[in-house]
Amino acid sequence: MTKTHSLTVRYAGGEERRGPVTMGQANMIRCMLRDEPEHINIHDVWPVPTGTRTEEVIDALRALVVRHEALRTTFPHLPGEAPREQVVHSAGEFAVTVLDHPELPAESSEYADAVARLGRVERFRLDRDFGLRISLVARAGTPVFVALAASHAVTDVRALSVLEEDWLDLLAGRTLPPVTAFTPLDLAAEEATARGVRKSRASLRHWERIIRTEPQAMFAEPGGAEVSAEQLTLRSLRGARALALVAERTGGLPSTVLLAAWCALVAHRAGQPVCVAAVPTSNRFLPRLARSVNTVSQDALLSLDLRVPSFDALVSKAWGAALNAYRHSQFDAVLLWDMIDAVTHERGSRFARDVVFNDVSALPRTPPADDPDGPAFEVTRGPVQVLPTRVLTFVHETAPLLRLGLWFDPALFAPEEAEGFLAGLVRLLEAASTQDVPLSALTEVTGVHPVERGANWLRVDGCWVSPSEVAEVLGKALGGVPVHVAPDPSDAPDTPEDEAPAGLTAFIAAGATPLSPAEAHTALLDALPGHPGVLAPGRYVIVRDAPVEAARTSAWLGQRILREGAGRDRRMRHDEE
Repeated sequence: MTKTHSLTVRYAGGEERRGPVTMGQANMIRCMLRDEPEHINIHDVWPVPTGTRTEEVIDALRALVVRHEALRTTFPHLPGEAPREQVVHSAGEFAVTVLDHPELPAESSEYADAVARLGRVERFRLDRDFGLRISLVARAGTPVFVALAASHAVTDVRALSVLEEDWLDLLAGRTLPPVTAFTPLDLAAEEATARGVRKSRASLRHWERIIRTEPQAMFAEPGGAEVSAEQLTLRSLRGARALALVAERTGGLPSTVLLAAWCALVAHRAGQPVCVAAVPTSNRFLPRLARSVNTVSQDALLSLDLRVPSFDALVSKAWGAALNAYRHSQFDAVLLWDMIDAVTHERGSRFARDVVFNDVSALPRTPPADDPDGPAFEVTRGPVQVLPTRVLTFVHETAPLLRLGLWFDPALFAPEEAEGFLAGLVRLLEAASTQDVPLSALTEVTGVHPVERGANWLRVDGCWVSPSEVAEVLGKALGGVPVHVAPDPSDAPDTPEDEAPAGLTAFIAAGATPLSPAEAHTALLDALPGHPGVLAPGRYVIVRDAPVEAARTSAWLGQRILREGAGRDRRMRHDEE
């Protein structure tokens, strides 16, 4: 029978301090107040070294709390308001729940992971709760795992890795060096300087350029909200060896090579000439943030143009694109979303954070063995979780084993297609390990085929758009009135027929109901969620009656026009401030 009890651990040490929250903390707190806790809280499992006693585990945890200010931080605030301040405490206490089993399941690490996940379900009270929920999984009194759930206002995934490394060093009796990385309050002070404000504004301009001009969504096919997806875990010695060989042959970093390969395959599958992806944990490329225990992670927005002839050229391009994204990943989240809302209105699009690449890998602490253990290629499934994106990738290891965690929207990838995508990623790395690979040969090399779209799909303003879906969504948004949507003809007489149209025109038969282009535009924008293949027309033409031949644009052009216009108010851009 499992014995469960709770230990109260008291700590004292460090300086009590107070100051503003960081931009990263403010961003995460905003998400924590809005999202379900199991979606925004994070977790980790730390195997306990053999021979370690429970008292030693507790002492090392206590030392971590004293060492790292983030673990001693709360966020006071009034009811109904988001915290703007953080307080670092010099003394306090935290709880450790001990789960002592006579025997552990055969898959003991999966059980410990389930214990950690359970700790994510309850919301953290920012003004009073300790930022970690700690469970100690033991077998017959011997600690085996520490299972953690963490408040995302206090740590991010990389910060948990730093904590684990420090904890293992403490258990081994090593003396830890002084903390030189930014504490949360150090970072908040740096962000408030003139230089920090300039960086934040530059980040907004970088995001706006991409959101105004690149695809509003990588995957234009419809998808529902709150989709549940099964985790796929790739473990591959073949992939790791091929990745190392490509890096050696091209001179690129393994992380850059892997990012280029992933972007190439995602864009190829989506039928896009550019890969736009959110790349979290990016800020840690700065030395003072590399080992910061803090929620440093903010999205970098990557735009990698695949219109190059070969994979080697893409690798060369990927480093600059990634660095540019990383440099612009510190921003005020409220101002960012104000800007996104303005662009949504003006462009008539809806920015979709539909693909995410999160590299949380670190260099191995010990040199890899010449012949490490691990499968040549293995994909395992489970558990299921709500997917906040459509393709989500976590890079956990690149050497000596390539280990990725991935989630695919089932509406986009059938189970066999998802596994085929992972096999194709390894095939691309293996092909590129010995020679340059033409990007035109991706289907042949990887076995991954681009999505098939019918003749009705068009590329408009850099986005894949279905005019018939635009008409259907707009008609429903206006209460079921007849709508016809057609591409705008080019004004240039020598424009090739296959060139993308400049925009769309919506013809709306409003009948006797008064309707303005602005009202039509607002109604469509409200209906955009869940429709990534819908882009607002650049022009709305309001007529009284639908023509008999309602499927023909020429018939609509013959109708008496009541009102017409873009339906947009011009809004100030950040580069015009």
